[in-house]
Amino acid sequence: MNKEFLIKVHNRVKPFIHKTPVLTSQLINEIVGANVYFKCENFQKMGAFKMRGATNAILCLTEEERNKGVVTHSSGNFAQALSLAANKTGVNAYIVMPENAPLVKKNAVKGYKGHIIESESTPMAREEMAEKVKLEKDATFIHPSNDTSVIHGQGTAAIELLEEQPQLDCILTPVGGGGLIAGTALAAKYFSEKCKVIGGEPKNADDAFRSKKSGKIEYNESVDTIADGLRTHLGDKNFPIIKADVESIILVEEEAIIDAMKLVWERMKIIIEPSSAVAFAALLKEKEQFKNKEVGIIISGGNVDVTNLPF
Repeated sequence: MNKEFLIKVHNRVKPFIHKTPVLTSQLINEIVGANVYFKCENFQKMGAFKMRGATNAILCLTEEERNKGVVTHSSGNFAQALSLAANKTGVNAYIVMPENAPLVKKNAVKGYKGHIIESESTPMAREEMAEKVKLEKDATFIHPSNDTSVIHGQGTAAIELLEEQPQLDCILTPVGGGGLIAGTALAAKYFSEKCKVIGGEPKNADDAFRSKKSGKIEYNESVDTIADGLRTHLGDKNFPIIKADVESIILVEEEAIIDAMKLVWERMKIIIEPSSAVAFAALLKEKEQFKNKEVGIIISGGNVDVTNLPF
């Protein structure tokens, strides 16, 4: 792994993704006491950073593998990302979705020409169904976050941010399955001499915080958080990167996530989902730690059900 490798990854996915804008807010800078730069992946194709990793994973397959199709299990953003990335590259995507997944998300997957296979809503049922489809179709399984090509693709958001703002002292990202923060950590390592990477995680789903502390992958017994994109756990591909290259993880309460989301909606006039607000909530919580610093935040996505807002 080196800088040249990650540049190749970025060049590979560039034709299939948006170079998303970096926005600032004078008011937010004053509230925080730092200069904050928001990398707006809510403006990415299909509305989230996951388009980057899904695209890279498909483009890294052999022609034979692409002809047989890809399969994943996801109830949300990765389902949409893999469907759209597959559609753009002429590949069949089989998406295992829990039967209770929101209709709006199922419709989005169908709109991107993904083939939905429903399963029971437990993680085990989803995994078993994905394995069954993989064997039946001889398709390649692509994990939403614990896949090396996915991790490398997700890191391209931070590469773009650092190209535009090379002076950053740190980048904050939300932590769920670990793909985004691991990719961001690799980008910071090779594209900056001083930029640290810090995670924001819901206190009600604090497995990454505990994993970093114990040095092994920990799991949640319950995940009662509004940040629905962060209810997954780390994997063996991304955890070693997080362990080695992520500075720290800050836990935030549910109320703080809602307040951070509301502040961005009101002051920046952009739509972000609860999971995206977690990194900003971490910054607001630990303002003293970031005082007078140059801070990047990756707004991970904007796929929110506007009929069911938390405020």
